[in-house]
Amino acid sequence: MKKNIGKALSLYPMPTVVIGAMVNGKPTWTLVAHVGIMGHDHVTVSLAQAHYINQGIKESNTLSINVVDENLLAAADQMGCISGNKEDKSEAFEYTIGEKGTPMINDAKLTIECEVEANHETNGFDNFICTIAGTYAEESILNEAGKINYHTFKPVLFEMPTYEYFRTGDVIGNCMKIGK
Repeated sequence: MKKNIGKALSLYPMPTVVIGAMVNGKPTWTLVAHVGIMGHDHVTVSLAQAHYINQGIKESNTLSINVVDENLLAAADQMGCISGNKEDKSEAFEYTIGEKGTPMINDAKLTIECEVEANHETNGFDNFICTIAGTYAEESILNEAGKINYHTFKPVLFEMPTYEYFRTGDVIGNCMKIGK
């Protein structure tokens, strides 16, 4: 029998990402694990309203999602330890400006540049609903068909209740085949 554990947010682990945006003409970054997929062309990014980066996202209606792998983890984690309200994070990463004007981390093997379509505010959070404007991937993580190879690119996952990072693991089956 299952036990009701209350209104627990239990959809973890989630991909670990660093969100990038321009604020007052300079890039800033924040560590996030509240990202999600909406259909095949939209994503959501949920940020506490107190984050410094939110003002830049609201002004430009753009942001970048830089997916974290183990090589980027220490620098990415630091972006969760430093408040942009108290410290300038503009030089934390070498970056390139994307076609929509968003800063994209050069060392991130996968970056998604987004345009914000809407902001759905909930209790203390801005929930940005974004369209994907472009996806930038290092060739080293692409397969022969030009698609992301997650056997090669292993994004880090984050689990909120314990504040732990996880390594992606082994393939245990193929979707739409193991049930047949």
